[in-house]
Amino acid sequence: MLSFSVFSQQGKQKRADTLFNKFSFVKAAKVYRELIQNNYNKDYATRQLADCYAYLRDPRNASRYYKNVVKQDNVPIEYYYKYAQSLRGMKKYDDSQIWLKRFKDSGGVVNANDFSKDINFITSVFGAKQQYFLDRVRFNSKYSDFGAFEHDGKVYFASSRDEGVSVKRLYGWNEQPFLDVYVTEVGSRKNVDHTGKLKGDVNSIYHDGPVTITKDGRTMYFSRNNFTEGVEAKDKKGLTNMKIYRATLIDGEWTNIEDLSINSDDFSTQHPALNIDDSKLYFTSDRPGTRGGSDIWYVNIQPDGTLTDIQNVGDIVNTESAEGFPFINNEGVLFFSSDGHTGLGLLDIFATIKGEDDDSIADVINLGVPVNSNKDDFSFSMNPNGITGYFASNRKGGRGSDDIYAYHREPVLHVEGVVTDAINMNPIANSVITLFDDKGNKIANMITDENGYYQINIDRNKDYKIVASQEKYIDDYRTFTSKNIQTELVTINANLLLNPVPNVIKLAELNTIYFDFNKYNIREDAALELDKIVSLMQNDYPDMVIRIESHTDSRGNLTYNDKLSIDRANSTYEYLISKGIAPERITEHQGFGERRLTNGCEDGQDCEEEEHQLNRRTQFIVVKME
Repeated sequence: MLSFSVFSQQGKQKRADTLFNKFSFVKAAKVYRELIQNNYNKDYATRQLADCYAYLRDPRNASRYYKNVVKQDNVPIEYYYKYAQSLRGMKKYDDSQIWLKRFKDSGGVVNANDFSKDINFITSVFGAKQQYFLDRVRFNSKYSDFGAFEHDGKVYFASSRDEGVSVKRLYGWNEQPFLDVYVTEVGSRKNVDHTGKLKGDVNSIYHDGPVTITKDGRTMYFSRNNFTEGVEAKDKKGLTNMKIYRATLIDGEWTNIEDLSINSDDFSTQHPALNIDDSKLYFTSDRPGTRGGSDIWYVNIQPDGTLTDIQNVGDIVNTESAEGFPFINNEGVLFFSSDGHTGLGLLDIFATIKGEDDDSIADVINLGVPVNSNKDDFSFSMNPNGITGYFASNRKGGRGSDDIYAYHREPVLHVEGVVTDAINMNPIANSVITLFDDKGNKIANMITDENGYYQINIDRNKDYKIVASQEKYIDDYRTFTSKNIQTELVTINANLLLNPVPNVIKLAELNTIYFDFNKYNIREDAALELDKIVSLMQNDYPDMVIRIESHTDSRGNLTYNDKLSIDRANSTYEYLISKGIAPERITEHQGFGERRLTNGCEDGQDCEEEEHQLNRRTQFIVVKME
């Protein structure tokens, strides 16, 4: 029962961590609460639960658990900051300042912007530990560049760099040439000029882009002014709206332009994005039913290409202001830009948090700095590796009005491995795994599963020691580092080998056998256990030597019980010998009568039959392994 309980809790922690890493904070919080109630790895679960509530914008519950976290031994100082921010989210400003001071006194650095504006506290929590890091992009121009999307070694993006007739640009800033779609090689150092325009019929004399492409590379969806077959259409107010078109790749050129059924002359439909299996098309629109200036919508793509069942993503994402530029990553997380959710500036980039099931949305989170700034940040995309991608911003320091920024993120890193028996190379379940930092402080502990496997989340740029313990084995440990490793690396392997303790130790496989009252014959259930011991001694440990110790319960006199226990030892010995175990591999087979009871069922005590049964036993002791 104990082993079952340990396996259950270890499985729960692994499930909770998986949900947490996939932004499923509602589900993860539920499992972490169960772990805390069961007192399993409680400190770790409390930290994770507090973070769940922080990401769910629940400062009351976040502060409740952070209050317990900051009392833990050797807690990372970032939790002082998180606690301060959760208190601030409840407008407990004096208490918040106390913990902010403790964070700074402990060596923490605070971005002044975090406390100069009354922004949503979760933004600051994300900012406390930077996850995104900016990389150089060499193909920006002095004009507007945005919508970068990587596919099959190429980067597709929209740009107004092709100088020509000046018109008022689509997004209402400086007058610039119309947008066209450009393509360049990933990592190219060359400037992209008119020769980099997408080949085919996608680019027109009006605005074109941004684009998205199906996984097979054969179909492209792209935004364009309402312009088909040389004719620009206008709505009743005389305005030209946006539409999403579909193109097909034929002989290296994008052609067969198709006006989609979701479009209309009377409203805009733009910013196409596909989910992971290309079965849904997400887009931005101000069509009837839109809550604000523009909303995020989606439509199902049928196998024949028809579009059905248009749906608004819902009020958790869409506000009374403008939402746009949707993107779906490989985990099914929706990223989008909004000026309606609390952020750092004008348009900010947000990500959704999954609800109780993967298709529902519980809340949204601000990606924080440096992705977001006090200006407009939009057109976020993430490559299939989940590590790199692009977004656009008109922030200070760029080359043009809108510039493309590349990023890489540091994903959750974990150490994992298998604990194995050094003699027979079988996995060892129920091993205690303890993780220490370079100063010997315990960071976390867990139990290996039935396959001897463990996994623990760790920080980057630190040194660690990991120890495996099991009562039947000698401890093993490894030191390892997460310093100077590739950003893409998410797993460090640390397998551990345990040698069995050679003397006077009861191996897990050498199970105790039991006898009926006043009997010494081998029962059927005992024979099954004895057969396991025979297999162990013949196949796994051919040099192992054991001794046999047999016992009785307290009923009957001492002399009679001594003889009964000897008979039990003899019958056990004879069974093993009959199955081929050499006599010299059993050093002794002794009876101890009622002298070594396992419980308090001595003479005169009122015990149930089940308790007496535990004393009527034979045990096996390993005296030599090799």
